Amino acid sequence: MKSFLNSIRGRLRNLDFVIMFCVLALSFIGILTHWGAREVYGTSRVLVQSFATVLGVFLALMIATLDYQDICDKLALPLFIGGAAALLLTLVIGSTGKFGGKSWIQIPGIPLTIQPSEFVKLFLILTFAKHLELLRAKINHPLSVLRLAAHVGILAGLVFLQDDLGTALVYFVIALAMMYAAGLSLWYYIIGGTAAVIAFPYIWPHLGEYQRMRILVGFNPELDPTDFGMQALMSRRAITAGGIFGTGLNGGGYYEDVPMANNDFVFAMIGEKLGFVGCATVVVLFAVLIIRIFVVAIRARKDCGAYIAVGCGALLLAQVTENIGMALAMLPVVGITLPFLSYGGSSVLSLYLMVGIIQSICTHAKKYHFEREDV
Repeated sequence: MKSFLNSIRGRLRNLDFVIMFCVLALSFIGILTHWGAREVYGTSRVLVQSFATVLGVFLALMIATLDYQDICDKLALPLFIGGAAALLLTLVIGSTGKFGGKSWIQIPGIPLTIQPSEFVKLFLILTFAKHLELLRAKINHPLSVLRLAAHVGILAGLVFLQDDLGTALVYFVIALAMMYAAGLSLWYYIIGGTAAVIAFPYIWPHLGEYQRMRILVGFNPELDPTDFGMQALMSRRAITAGGIFGTGLNGGGYYEDVPMANNDFVFAMIGEKLGFVGCATVVVLFAVLIIRIFVVAIRARKDCGAYIAVGCGALLLAQVTENIGMALAMLPVVGITLPFLSYGGSSVLSLYLMVGIIQSICTHAKKYHFEREDV
């Protein structure tokens, strides 16, 4: 028992503490902000966010002691099948949100819902990394590309059918970044981009009305200032009202007019309460975190580890860019949460599971020290 505990302590000494500091600091800012809005959204949400964070940190540390390569080798297929099944189940019995997305499953007997698509982001990263590892030598063969496209297409398609366009797009960003890291030719990106432009006029009519309006008002919120454009306009007003140092945790009031201010538009709440200084701190923490994750990818001793880290970094980069962009009324509003800051137990837990996998790459670097691959 003593040797087992010593082994765990030895591995945890190899954690990337810069990454841990960034995610904990972001979580702290998020909980602090939600606490400041407790009179609007209730204390229960602060408790849920805090509990999910504590549980997430514990799970991350436990996962950090496991071998990420073993996880991918042994669980890739079960994770893919389980993830697809969970998304399919959500389509059948899932509950519909305020803006039409059918992304949550109500747990019977208790007032608790889970959002499977948040956890499937990590499942996609792990299973896609293993798939890329198996296809590495023939990554540019057309059949290999079709297999990879089917891999991400199945999961993203099920999410899209839930009317969750934002998350579906994040799935594709993750896959594109990971394939690039694996050496996919740029010609495929050029061909794919051209095909997307050609297909867009045919896809647009099949989007839900609220999805089309969210995209349009992202470029011009004044198109619908009393409904879909209101979120972006009110968000921008709340951020502006915060000034340099903000109105304080118990101050402000403009954020109360922003729908989903504690979730998709939490950046507006941070901007009003903590001001430019708070917003800048959040951006810097995310920048350091994402750069550090890509450094982990560069230093990874195995292909699989490098692909996982790239996928995680791409996930964060995509969500942070889109979320802050839509909060500033600069990008379409597509329902993307701000990692570690937006309210949601499923989001927080899935993100800390991701942190655990990244830390596993760090803690097992010595094990694969003499197995350096060309990544």
